[in-house]
Amino acid sequence: MKQRIIPKREVDLVIISDVHLGAFGCHAKELLTYLRSIKPKTLVLNGDIIDIWQFRKRYFPKSHLMVIRHLTGLIAKNTKVVYVTGNHDELMRKFVKFNIGSFKLVNKLLLEIDGQKAWIFHGDVFDITMQYSKWLAKFGSIGYDLLILLNSFTNFLLTSLGRQKISFSQRIKNSVKRAVSYINKFEETAAQIAISKGYDYVICGHIHQPEMRTICSAQGSVTYLNSGDWVENLSALEYHQGEWQIYYYREDLYAKAYASFSKQTEAPTHKETFEELLKEFELK
Repeated sequence: MKQRIIPKREVDLVIISDVHLGAFGCHAKELLTYLRSIKPKTLVLNGDIIDIWQFRKRYFPKSHLMVIRHLTGLIAKNTKVVYVTGNHDELMRKFVKFNIGSFKLVNKLLLEIDGQKAWIFHGDVFDITMQYSKWLAKFGSIGYDLLILLNSFTNFLLTSLGRQKISFSQRIKNSVKRAVSYINKFEETAAQIAISKGYDYVICGHIHQPEMRTICSAQGSVTYLNSGDWVENLSALEYHQGEWQIYYYREDLYAKAYASFSKQTEAPTHKETFEELLKEFELK
């Protein structure tokens, strides 16, 4: 029986951020399923893709490695990939302006999209803890990681009992006035600066809050977009044929269908990698 082939979904521009590869909360398998199902002309990685703060030699699952392999595969196929640095991968900032083939590494990106200017950056530059209390930000990151682990265990028990999943951090964000105020100030600050520079879009990550809305001031207006994250929301931004949309993996039946009908390659084991090395040196 001939295997059914489902074509990849073509997208002009895809923006993802806050993947946190190397951290316990990262949904790498879901991200890989999404990335394999699309064919982007341009892919922007808007910060915190690799979580260097949480990186451990003992924890870097095969699925996390497969995401990196897929991204390098896109570059090898001449897909335009731009890596915008964030705070969890701030080590990359030492290598900014590095370009190779269709890949480039930047702190911020200005794109012209159908005649309109899009200003893209991670957003941690507006985070006061990053400027004055980095230890507090790192401590908060560890606490967030533990909260996600606890949330995963709780949701496992809830689904086993036939109950609906809950999000601890989302409830905290929505109920604590200070958290709501922080998110609003973040969005307003980004928008005001973008308006003053005459940009049409300002696109961030960092706060793990997918959003798309128009923000107005006395000086003008701008469309604010946030790509969310791949820890809780499993979201991205897509621009195709003149339209923006917030993508949510949990609502995407196409990606799941593509995965079920397509033959997927697995990451090689350490033994397989070494055997390939021996073959390359003609030692086997």
